[in-house]
Amino acid sequence: MSQSALRTPLGRVRGLGSARGGTHHWWMQRVTSIALLPLTLWFVFSAVGLAGAGYAETRAFIGAPLNAVLLLALIGLTFHHMAAGLQVVVEDYTRGEFARMATILVIKGVCLLMALASALAVLRIALGS
Repeated sequence: MSQSALRTPLGRVRGLGSARGGTHHWWMQRVTSIALLPLTLWFVFSAVGLAGAGYAETRAFIGAPLNAVLLLALIGLTFHHMAAGLQVVVEDYTRGEFARMATILVIKGVCLLMALASALAVLRIALGS
């Protein structure tokens, strides 16, 4: 007799829970956090270097192509990482499927709007509009 034949239906189902789909989510959080480390260090050192700089110098810094790309990557990864982390908290602690889904949709929507607004601000500064 096989091992699965000795299990009850409930015992067979227990091994197929959310842990299967959660692996990708877990890895993506780790990947974004690792990618955010050098970007955050770059941003902090850049901000310290720009302390006391005027508007023109700051605008020129953001207008440099490499700095604009790094800043856009920092914005995108930060809001993606934040949405993923908040989603885990909501999934773990919110009761009721409707409340859970509604809260996750609001979180993702707000994070998307904030990321788009931030990216638009960087692009407007970088492109000089």
